[in-house]
Amino acid sequence: MADIVHCFAICSPARKVFAAVSTPAGLDNWWTKRCVGRPVEGAEYELGFGPQYDWRALVRTYAPDVKFALEMTDADNDWRGTRLLFHVREEGDTTHIRFEHLGWQQANEHFCVSNYCWAMYLRLLKRYVERGEVVPYEARLEA
Repeated sequence: MADIVHCFAICSPARKVFAAVSTPAGLDNWWTKRCVGRPVEGAEYELGFGPQYDWRALVRTYAPDVKFALEMTDADNDWRGTRLLFHVREEGDTTHIRFEHLGWQQANEHFCVSNYCWAMYLRLLKRYVERGEVVPYEARLEA
């Protein structure tokens, strides 16, 4: 098994960061093209990334302003069954994020590409929360 882990800080309150990583509207501003769902344990999220990339995930953990976790249920073979976790911890004016994409079957080329893409997307999360900047979906990996 292989895991992706990124730790970084965002200069913003935890509630704002948490909304950006756990709500469909928040996710659409930095990751998904179109997300539908409710941030409630057991609920399903539809994660739209364009034609042939309409994936689904179940909310496994929803602890407001602390932890949000999704389990990928309908996705690319390498992603199916993996878990996305956002750990959020506020410290003064800064919120610390520990992002984990756990349960990869192997550290193959798709794992390496996804690790790079997560770094790029998490940078967009930071820009969105700190500055209100929303990069158009099609330009996100080039921003």
